[in-house]
Order: sequence, then C-alpha cells, then structure tokens
Amino acid sequence: DRPQRFSSFCPTLYGFVPRTYCGDRVAAYALAGSPPISHGDDDPLDICVLTDRPISRGEILLEARPIGGLRMVERGEADDKILAVLLGDPTYGEIVDVSQLPRPIIDRLRHYFLTYKALPGDAPNPITVDPVYDARDARGILAAARADYAHAFPD
Repeated sequence: DRPQRFSSFCPTLYGFVPRTYCGDRVAAYALAGSPPISHGDDDPLDICVLTDRPISRGEILLEARPIGGLRMVERGEADDKILAVLLGDPTYGEIVDVSQLPRPIIDRLRHYFLTYKALPGDAPNPITVDPVYDARDARGILAAARADYAHAFPD
C-alpha cells in the first residue's frame, strides 16, 4: 500500500488482516519490554506470512496461522506486525510458534521494518521493533484489533 522510492523488499508476504483496526485496545495490550504507546496507528493490523510458495499477486485472501509478532512502535503509535505461516506450506506449515523460526528470519524482518521508511538524507525516524512475541500474544493482539474494529465500525 506504500510506493517505495528506494530498493526495499519485504522478506515475506506482507498485507493486513481483514476486519481489524489498530486502536486503543491494541495499544493497551501489555507486552513486556514494549516502549510507551499512546495509541494505535489507526490502520488494519499488518501481517507477514511465511511461505515458500511464489505468490506474485497482492489482491488475494489466504489462510494463515499466527505464530507470533513484532511490536513495532513509531512516534508512540502501535503498528504491530503479526507473523504467520501459510496453512499447508511444505516448509513453514507445521510451525506453531515464533520460537521455532531460525533467528535470521526474525532478524531480517526486524531490519526491514526498522529501515523500510528511511529516505536518504532524512533524519532517522524513531522506530522500535521490539519485543518479538509468541503465538499466544499474537492471538491476543488479533482479538484486540478485532474489538477495535467492531468499536470503530459498528455493524
């Protein structure tokens, strides 16, 4: 959803979870080691889906299992990134928790989110991408984002 002016490639499929919204409930979800958060970023909840399948289209829905997440905070706003695996994926499909991932995958994702908005010559943007959290907390963040959506967009 954001045109990139410089070379930047997300190491996973990257999109959002339908019918979610990062508002006050997501911001209030307590995670040990998280920096202070004033509110959510008022966007749908982001998701990074691990798969070895080549998927070149962006306008698709897929089924994925949440295995963890990254607590990204930018200017005091929660901008969590749920980490998930594509159901049935031959490489990642059996993973149920972020602790099962090789550390370089987490490091690559953290680096991407720390740098993907950086423009040459601009002052550094104060972004943190910590902590990395487990599947239980990912489900908690998803529930909070669904509750924020229901509150912001009542049926």
